Amino acid sequence: MPKSIVVVNSTPIILLEKINHIDLLKKLYGKIYVPQAVYQEITTDDDSENMQEFFTNNNWIEIVQIQNTDAKKTFTSSLHSGEVETILLAMEKSADLCIFDDLLARKHAKRLNLNLTGTLGVIIAAKQTDLIGSVKPLLDKLIAVDMYISDKLYNTALSQARE
Repeated sequence: MPKSIVVVNSTPIILLEKINHIDLLKKLYGKIYVPQAVYQEITTDDDSENMQEFFTNNNWIEIVQIQNTDAKKTFTSSLHSGEVETILLAMEKSADLCIFDDLLARKHAKRLNLNLTGTLGVIIAAKQTDLIGSVKPLLDKLIAVDMYISDKLYNTALSQARE
């Protein structure tokens, strides 16, 4: 298992948990880092008790407070606090990978030369490393739990997974 520094935003965690494949993060990366703001986002919704328990019971997820809180002020207000902290934590830790789904957050992260993937990228990586047999059923599950995936992106993901 590679010793990578991987920082994850809320949406990939929530979506992978909803389709019962959150374990892919552990299997692919061993350990992930989650900024405090992301933890707060995830644990303050309707299912917060279950998610708090999830974080407590999974020591492969490390909740981290960002160091440079002043840097948060330099980001556009159109990003959520969790997205800003994910970018800042990835920079502070010199992360090998940053996992985001939000397009605007990805644009900011790209400008800062962060290596990015999203929920679909995690699923494709899982297929490429034989952790799952097929990408298509998971894409369909993501759509069923209200993740928007355009037809073009759906087909691109299947093509990248050689399906």
